[in-house]
Amino acid sequence: MFDIHNYNSFLLAIIVFQLIPGPGTLAIVQAAASGGFKSGMYAVYGTLLGDCIYMSSALLGLATLLQNFPFVLEFAQFTGAIYLLFIGSQKLFEKIEKVPENNGLKKKDLKVLKEALAICLTNPKAIMFFMAFFPLFLAEDSNSITLFAMMIHVTIISAIYQTCLVLMGNSAAKLLSQWKYSKTIATRLAGIAFIAFGAKLARNIK
Repeated sequence: MFDIHNYNSFLLAIIVFQLIPGPGTLAIVQAAASGGFKSGMYAVYGTLLGDCIYMSSALLGLATLLQNFPFVLEFAQFTGAIYLLFIGSQKLFEKIEKVPENNGLKKKDLKVLKEALAICLTNPKAIMFFMAFFPLFLAEDSNSITLFAMMIHVTIISAIYQTCLVLMGNSAAKLLSQWKYSKTIATRLAGIAFIAFGAKLARNIK
């Protein structure tokens, strides 16, 4: 279908990739739990933008670059680990405001988007997935329509799954909203999780 080789396998691979928890998943759930549905969706926009950048890069030959210069991936891993540790540390010591400033909502949402985008772009799992994933379902005579169809498939499936994450995070936040320290504890736990992801990533760097 759409001239995509092994179409069913293509769809399955996208779903499996989404179901594997990682820093991006945590960023979306944490944003929804602490800032509500709108904030969670901004995190989704950030991750989808990052995916689009990597899909475009894969088609432009970044996979070949990584094969010829493996240190590029190592640099991405190192940068990703440092960034996750930084974000985690921020959330551990972040001041939790009981009442959000009305004029600060737009800036806060933009910050969430940028954080999610940065986490996606420094996630080696995403890099390797898109660099190794796309070529498997392309033929030498694949045209631009096939490539566009693949990108649309990934974007739609990712958007559906990640929106479900937002709804789950937002629902959990509403259930705990009457507890005075729920937002503080959720933010601190997210910080610890980000640091754990960063430390794990750092240990895997060769």
